[in-house]
Amino acid sequence: MNRSAGFTLVELMAVTAIVAILLTIGLPSYRYITNSYRLSSEVNGLLGDLMYARAEAIKEGNGVTVCVSSNATSCSGAATWQNGWIIFSNPTNAANPAAGTVLRVQAKFTGSDTFISNTGVSAVTYNREGFATTAAGFPNTIITLHDSTANSAWTRCLTISPQGLVATETHLTSVPAGACT
Repeated sequence: MNRSAGFTLVELMAVTAIVAILLTIGLPSYRYITNSYRLSSEVNGLLGDLMYARAEAIKEGNGVTVCVSSNATSCSGAATWQNGWIIFSNPTNAANPAAGTVLRVQAKFTGSDTFISNTGVSAVTYNREGFATTAAGFPNTIITLHDSTANSAWTRCLTISPQGLVATETHLTSVPAGACT
């Protein structure tokens, strides 16, 4: 009797069950990793641009401003950093960039993440010594990034000190404890 090549129904069902179990275990981990990487990338984008602005201010010997911008040409005045931002050379401490002074542009986030300052800060200006100032002087500033679920496990914070130093935190690493929520 000839037996034809192939798989039996029992073998196919066993493989299907194994694949289903692996997907059930693996997909939540995959979601955690993709959310974590996306949020880290977004907060590190602003962190890197603030560090760049500080370095340019020191190098140029003039002020450099990072501000929220939804159109990539002027500051919007809103504290919603997820709408994008621009970096511009600002020797006269102007509210908006002059023609040809924009150094970098960050586009609006594509998802539904929110990136909002705790004190309504919409712009940070670095002076020639690298110190940071805002329109309100300089209250200690925390810009908080939330994903659409607003789950604290996904929350990332960017802190800016008056000395111009920036750092990222999570709800587990914030100082004082619970400052990043």
